Parts: sequence; structure tokens; C-alpha cells
Amino acid sequence: MAIFKLTNCIQNYAWGSITAMSELFGFENIENKPQAELWMGAHPNGCSRLEQTDILLADYISQNKNLVLGSYTAARYGELPFLFKVLAAHRPLSIQVHPNKANSERGFERENEQGIALDAAKRNYKDPNHKPELVYALTCYKAMNGFRPIEHILALFEEVHLSTLYSELSSLKAMPTADGLQKFFTSLMTLSGKRKATALSEVKAAFGRSGLSAMAQEALIYSHSFAEHYPDDIGILAPLTLNIVELEPGEAMFLHAETPHAYMQGTALEIMANSDNVLRAGLTAKHIDVPELTANTCFEPIDPEQLKLSPINREDRVNFPVPIDDFAFDILHAEPNVKTLFVRGAEIVFCIEGDIQICSAGTTLIMKAGESVFVPFSAVSYQFNGNGRLARTYN
Repeated sequence: MAIFKLTNCIQNYAWGSITAMSELFGFENIENKPQAELWMGAHPNGCSRLEQTDILLADYISQNKNLVLGSYTAARYGELPFLFKVLAAHRPLSIQVHPNKANSERGFERENEQGIALDAAKRNYKDPNHKPELVYALTCYKAMNGFRPIEHILALFEEVHLSTLYSELSSLKAMPTADGLQKFFTSLMTLSGKRKATALSEVKAAFGRSGLSAMAQEALIYSHSFAEHYPDDIGILAPLTLNIVELEPGEAMFLHAETPHAYMQGTALEIMANSDNVLRAGLTAKHIDVPELTANTCFEPIDPEQLKLSPINREDRVNFPVPIDDFAFDILHAEPNVKTLFVRGAEIVFCIEGDIQICSAGTTLIMKAGESVFVPFSAVSYQFNGNGRLARTYN
């Protein structure tokens, strides 16, 4: 089977950037809409097409799963097991959690039985899959990932002087465990009325305050940015509880299912299991379901020093190791001399920059920045050369 260029869908979510994708990849934006995500894959909410034949990638896969995916992937997953995106955030995304596989299956079945339409605003589970993901920064990329160590949370809330939350803070101090953190976070996310207004006023009063620690200054810069977009949202307090991480171009991080996170600003590649399940707690006008989110959250803090992935330099690629089987991710550097890679499962290759020639099974394609190619399992191998950089997602 040949390799195919892909025609991909752009999702125009409100938080997206109007200019990032055109500046990086030359994509047209005639209607001047926010271009938030470019989807590459076979998810029904934004399925790619094979450019040479104008067939949906999902239909092409279904015609002969063993040849396209490989017999192992076809038997285990029954579909392309990953979704590959370019994500361009101009405004903060929601505070969110992705459920694990078992809870996704149960939630999807439950909402189907309740008769909630797949495109309904209050729908939590769009499919029965989990959604662990990797983020690879193309520009400086600002985000939050997982809970801070509890001692850091306590120190930040005390330094910022949120007196209205004294009882919640005292409870966490008395029980500095995952259970205590669950109660504390749930209390914060469900604040309402006068107490919520007072807590937000207190944190806003700290914006620009002098004499703060570097950790508090950084957290409040994020809170201030959130307040500019969502002035009455309790998510403004999230940077005091979640780790802040800033990726430089070429750096990556992994997000497990059940990990609270939010993306603030920047452009990145995002690779995930083939799912669109999102549970939200704040910083959004979309459906918020705090009880469902907390029921699907792991409340174990993450060491901030462990957030970034350590790449492995191999002979022909740079690999970013992930602790799941749904996808793997490499960066390939194209040079004038031809390099060969052998295929172990279906792949999507995305051109980050440059002009690159890719050849397999008698088909030769020229890729430029922003273009992607689908490589079926049956291709066995492919060759590439030129001058530039490719991102490779496979399983």
C-alpha cells in the first residue's frame, strides 16, 4: 500500500490563535477565525482525508484493518489508536481532567442510556476511550500540569493571605494527604456566593504585590492572566494548587489520565489516545461538572522537577518515551542523505519545518511545513531526505 498526504480539519475554538498557524505553516485564515487545533487522525469529530483519493481515513482503515494498522493493533484497538494535533492557544484553556479507560467506557455507556446526544453541551463522554497525552512545544508553551506538592500549596495560600479560606487551609494542614487534597480542591472548585467573591477579591488584591517569593509571583502572574479573561471564575485560584510548567521549543511533557491541567498560551504538537473526553472545572464557558471531574482525578501531587520528558537520542531519531501503548513519538531530522525507517504500526508524519521528500512502496511525496503523511503498516518501511524536521507519531 502507498503512503498518502492528509487533508486535515481545523477546529475554530474561541481560545485559539488567529495568527499562529498561518505564521508557522502558512495556513489560510480568510474568515479571520481563531484556529485552535489541527486534527490528524480518524476521530469522527474531525477525521482526516487521504488527499490522493479523497477518502476518509477512517473508511480507508475500516476496509482492511490488518493491512493498514497491523494485525496486533487491529485486534487490540480496532481503530487508529491515537489522535495527532497542532494546538495553538491564544487564551487559556479550561481546567480539565481526562478520565481513565474504565471510567470512560462506563460514562459513555451511561450517557448513551440517558439519551444525551453526542453533540449536547452537557455531554461529558464523547467516546469510550481514555486520553493520556504528550505535548511537544513548537513555541514557548505555558501550562499547568498536576497538583503541586502539598507543602507548596500550603505555603502559597498562606503567603497570598486568603483569609476567607482559613478553614479549608487548616483542614489540609491537618491532613496533608491525597484525601485531604481532594477535600481541599473540591471545596475550592465549589465555592459560591459571598465566599467565592471574597476569595477572588483577596487573590486579586495580591496581584503586583512586592516582596513575594518567586513561586508566588509566578503563580499570581498566571492568576492575573486568567482573571483578565474570566474575572469571576474560581479557576483563578488554580495556579496556587497546580504545577506551572513552561516548555521551550523542542521540550515535551506527558499528562496521564486523571491529571488536572490547563494550557495557557503557545503552540505545540499534542498526541493523545484517540479520544475527545474532557471533564471541566473552570476557565471556560463550556459545561462544567465538578463532581464528575473530582471523581475522575488522581490527587497525588507531582514533583515539578519530573514534569518534562527526558528525550532519548537514537541513531536515526529523537524519541520521547511515554508510559502507554496507544502511541509513541519521535522527532526526525531530515538531511540531504536518505534515511530509512521501518514501520511497526500505522504512522502519521508531520512536517514541522523545511522541505522534505518521503518515499515508500513506489510513492514519492514532497512535504512542506504544516503538511502530514499517513503511512500504513503494510508500507513496511519509508525513506526521507531533505532539509527540515519531522514529527512522527506511531504505535
